[in-house]
Amino acid sequence: MSLSPREREILALLRAQPMLDAAGLARNLGTTKGAVAVALSSLTQKGEIVGRGYVLRDEPWAVVVGGAAWDVKARSAATTRLHTSNPATVTRTPGGVGRNIAEGIARLDGRVHLVSAVGADAAGGELLARTAEAGVYVDKVVSSAAHATASYLAALDADGELVVGLSDFAATDAMGVDALAGAQELIGHAAVVVVDANIPAEVADWVLGVAASRGVRVVLEPVSVAKATRIAPLLRADRPVFAVTPNVDELAALSGRDVPDEDAAISAAAQTLHERGVTHVWVSRGSAGSLLISDGVAVPIGAVEAEVADVTGAGDAMTAGFVRALLAGEDPVAAARQGHLAAALTVASGHTVRPDLGVAFRAALADSERAHR
Repeated sequence: MSLSPREREILALLRAQPMLDAAGLARNLGTTKGAVAVALSSLTQKGEIVGRGYVLRDEPWAVVVGGAAWDVKARSAATTRLHTSNPATVTRTPGGVGRNIAEGIARLDGRVHLVSAVGADAAGGELLARTAEAGVYVDKVVSSAAHATASYLAALDADGELVVGLSDFAATDAMGVDALAGAQELIGHAAVVVVDANIPAEVADWVLGVAASRGVRVVLEPVSVAKATRIAPLLRADRPVFAVTPNVDELAALSGRDVPDEDAAISAAAQTLHERGVTHVWVSRGSAGSLLISDGVAVPIGAVEAEVADVTGAGDAMTAGFVRALLAGEDPVAAARQGHLAAALTVASGHTVRPDLGVAFRAALADSERAHR
């Protein structure tokens, strides 16, 4: 669509100062806020800007559609005794696979929007505030009084082993397409969309359809064997998916076949997904690294060595690093390597999402470049 002279002036200002509000734009242009509001509405309808902060169409961003929750961990001070009280250290941190991936992308200096659901409660408000503080755009998160904000409780023994885990993800399970319709243009203009398989299958189906109709790359995170089984029927040859990021067990669920942890078996299962529209199958193999299979060619990618403090969040960090690299124009192999680096830095920190991930990541990349000169 053609742009008016005023619309072109506004876009030029926003490229120079992306966070200008309507009042600031009006001052710069010598006009009224009302006139600016009309122009901004027109630019939004034309797809030139998207979302709060006036995200420009030619500035690539990611959208993550997935779960947001509070993670509560209670680690016993001694061997856990069942059916009685145990002294413990309790921590409460923002969590949820989709939310964690979005924060990881933001910590790596990527522009990212979260599409999710929380309760209309204090926990939801705090969760969104903490996520926004990390740099994630949260204006497309749906708030509902019908369910409490999702939470996950993990009771750990003194050695860190899980004794029992309890989850309440009713808010995520209740996500519906109608409530998320306001995010359609945001998704349709994204450079990459991440689908966290925790969301209902009908929502994932809708997101995949919107992305395919606009030619947007989709990265599908299967999350678990159960969730991978539920999401598998959505993979179709007529609706391409750029990449899926399973471990070996999740790959078996997606492909519907037994998959031993061997290169040939993984590649054969990946071929099944290629035939169903998946371009890249990136299979995590824990400490053995990963295997990226594209068009029948398998590329092994080594894990980055790290002194492990806590493995929680490693998979989310891998996906975040992969997506951030795609936003920066890297090819999938380079993106997968950066995913491993983000995961290594995360497990060494003890945080589910490392607060200084961007700083540590840039330093590690610089060290790597110096070492290879």
